[in-house]
Amino acid sequence: MSNTPHTLHDEFPAEAQKISALKVANAHFAKLLVDYDVVNDKIHRSETRLDLLTEADEEVLRKTRSHLKDQIWAALRKA
Repeated sequence: MSNTPHTLHDEFPAEAQKISALKVANAHFAKLLVDYDVVNDKIHRSETRLDLLTEADEEVLRKTRSHLKDQIWAALRKA
C-alpha cells in the first residue's frame, strides 16, 4: 500500500497540456477528471488513515480509479 496521491499530472506528465485543453473543450472528459480526483482522494485519505475503509471498499475504489484512468488515457490518445 502506497500513500502517494496518484495525481493525473504525475500519472501522465507528458500530457499536461492535452489534459488542460480537453478539460475545457470536452465536458465528458472534464467529468472523468473530477471523478478520478474524488476517487483518488478517497483512496489517499484511506491510505493515510484519515478515513477508515474496509479492504473490500478500498479495492473497489482502486478498481474504479484504474477504470477512470483507462478512460482518461483513451481520450488522451484520441486527441
